[in-house]
Amino acid sequence: MTYLQDFVRTRVGVEAYVEPPNVQTPSTVLLVATTGEWTRRRVPDERTGFEVARSLGVPVYNVRFTGYPQRMRDWTSAQRRRD
Repeated sequence: MTYLQDFVRTRVGVEAYVEPPNVQTPSTVLLVATTGEWTRRRVPDERTGFEVARSLGVPVYNVRFTGYPQRMRDWTSAQRRRD
């Protein structure tokens, strides 16, 4: 939780996206800053993901309904080009 708190504290406009579990991973909470920089952490279940996001004081969305923000995809593409 400290890592997520630090991410929110050191970035602007962070939003949370709760991801459902799949065959390979459990539920996760994804934090995305205004710049598109993002981080993801596992949570026990989706309900906990929403609780974590609310405790961080950031807007939270269910990725099943909203999809991923374009800024996240743009940031990821830019990072790949840098490497």
